[in-house]
Amino acid sequence: MSEAIIHLIDDDEAVRSSLGFLLEMADLPARTYGSAMEFLKVAGDLKSGVIVTDVRMPEMNGLELVRRLKDRGVTLPVIVITGHGDVPLAVEAMRAGVVDFIEKPFEDDTLLNSIRSALNSAPEADPQDAERQRFEQMLTGLSGREREVLRGVVAGKLNKQIAYELGISPRTVEVYRANVMSKTGAHGLSELVRIALLAGFDKD
Repeated sequence: MSEAIIHLIDDDEAVRSSLGFLLEMADLPARTYGSAMEFLKVAGDLKSGVIVTDVRMPEMNGLELVRRLKDRGVTLPVIVITGHGDVPLAVEAMRAGVVDFIEKPFEDDTLLNSIRSALNSAPEADPQDAERQRFEQMLTGLSGREREVLRGVVAGKLNKQIAYELGISPRTVEVYRANVMSKTGAHGLSELVRIALLAGFDKD
């Protein structure tokens, strides 16, 4: 695991310091970068590890970074960190190939578990295949209305927007959304969207 460096990219120095300390305490060697441009200078030489990047950054955001890495043939798994208002951007990043996105604020274990999962994924296999099948099975248990609400959530729409489009109240949307969370076992918005995307729900 000595070569498995966690590459942490965030323009906020306090965040870099805090997350760097968290990774160090978890025995996960880390290098920090203040911008996507700084990271790209060394990205081409990396053979192993995990990339953790914020979405909102000056000069180049996390989504554009993901695209640049793909263009350069960098295959390291990428985890993006996003604020509440950045969910549509994070969803787009997942479609571009990131392995997970984590919504702020998050528990330390949420990030650590995601990183360890990415580190343990075998590159020569499809580590998400069994998970994809499990998620597909979960989504078959949703009602028609629950699927409509989930489709709005995946699109990054607010409850009020979904309610208006479906001709129901925002409170009813909340009820359906809670049902979807329960049926899928998702513990938060980012996990719910990840389940839906991995199962190919957005392509229905």
